[in-house]
Amino acid sequence: MQYLLLTGATGLVGRYLLRDLLAADVPVAVVCRSTKFETAAQRVEALMRRWDSLAGRSLPRPVVLEADLREPMIGLSAVDQAWVAANCDRILHNAASMTFREDKYGEPFRTNNDGMRNVLEMCRQAGIRQFHHVSTAYICGLRTGRVFEHEGDLGQENGNVYEVSKLRAEKMLRAADFLDQITVYRPASVVGDSQTGYTVSSHGFYLPLQLAYVIADKIPTHLMGERFFRLLGLRGDEGKNLVPVDWLSAAIVELTLNAQHHGQTYHMTNPRPVTVRLIQEVVQEAIEKYSTRRFAGELTEAEIVAFEAEFQRHMEIYRSHWRDDPVFDRANTDRALPHLPCPEVDDEMMLRIASYPVKENFVLKRMEPLEPGFQPGAHLEQLVSRATQIAAPGEPADTVGLQVNGRCGGQWRLLVQGGQVVGLEPGLGPADRVRYYLNSHTFSSLVEGRCSVEQSIRAGHVLVEEDESGTSDNHDFVNHDYVRFLQTVVAPA
Repeated sequence: MQYLLLTGATGLVGRYLLRDLLAADVPVAVVCRSTKFETAAQRVEALMRRWDSLAGRSLPRPVVLEADLREPMIGLSAVDQAWVAANCDRILHNAASMTFREDKYGEPFRTNNDGMRNVLEMCRQAGIRQFHHVSTAYICGLRTGRVFEHEGDLGQENGNVYEVSKLRAEKMLRAADFLDQITVYRPASVVGDSQTGYTVSSHGFYLPLQLAYVIADKIPTHLMGERFFRLLGLRGDEGKNLVPVDWLSAAIVELTLNAQHHGQTYHMTNPRPVTVRLIQEVVQEAIEKYSTRRFAGELTEAEIVAFEAEFQRHMEIYRSHWRDDPVFDRANTDRALPHLPCPEVDDEMMLRIASYPVKENFVLKRMEPLEPGFQPGAHLEQLVSRATQIAAPGEPADTVGLQVNGRCGGQWRLLVQGGQVVGLEPGLGPADRVRYYLNSHTFSSLVEGRCSVEQSIRAGHVLVEEDESGTSDNHDFVNHDYVRFLQTVVAPA
């Protein structure tokens, strides 16, 4: 079993990619950095719980590796580097900094360029030869007319440092001489979920919306409309290419999982752009309908001019982003995905997308508290620690796979000698003699004695798979050694 290595899983696009890959039964390993408040595993677990809740079932968990793209070998430990080399055969590099003006930390170049350099070196040393990269359609810079998918650096002027960094990243990728295949996905401006409006982004379309939200109690909404957008030199008929994140993820996953589509560049764009005038109208409507901040009072012309200046100051770095988009040729995308057209972003969808962050008061990345509960991984570590023998180097060991879906779940390879679990590794492997599949609730019920292994197998709450020949009849396992082994795995600490 080979894993797909995914970067950027905690961003808006990345969390949808992770959901859709897992839903397609793709083994996924996520590289993620910790923050001051959360470990990498906790960050991924928090976003997976949201998907569990929406799906109404326990979803598989990816293997989570602590990493930082800005560090050599992306900050992986020596153990994790070895794991990636042994278990990953492709990468979907989605992580990026959306900084439009270079900051004091060197972003976006530190993540988008140094990060690409570090990712490539890690792939070189790990033997990963298939590279899928999420770039941007806006590497075309300030070009006008039709932009083709095969085009890259034509000497165009870029509108901001984000575009510069993404163009450099693509050039760096295409210069890598060790890769067998490079597939590039170039999305236009990504907006929220087409069905729910869900987003964690505050870039692009969301910046003027957030500015309007912030000053909604200081200026009447009707004054925020065309008057503010005219400050950016816009007429109103300019077309902005917006793509909903759920479609973008579905399209990228479809292309990633089908080898006949690899080795191409795809414009992940919308053939029906949205006018700036509609965006302005929707921003105003979303604030009027859903914001709890209300203006009450009177303004002088001088005060209005001051607010306009503040709006212009915040929007200045995005000025080039709000220009009339060129026509993005979609020949490769249309040929590969005729059954998956990008949905039209109409008035109704735009209002849904705009209203979501307003209803959430723009608290879009709040941490979901992970309440204490049963930890399958901690239980397995205790199981290894209390083994009466230690795995001896060079001695053959059976490997048994265990996949626990749902809360704090994961995938583990149990190393077994003398009927005891003497070692633990992340992920499932092709050499697993047998695999067990269950969810976290069933696992905790077994450990706490609320049900038996036999009952759980008979009820279909535990699935047993022998080798890679397919799932066996669960009833045949009731008196099998495998059942007795699972009983030792779930024995209370």
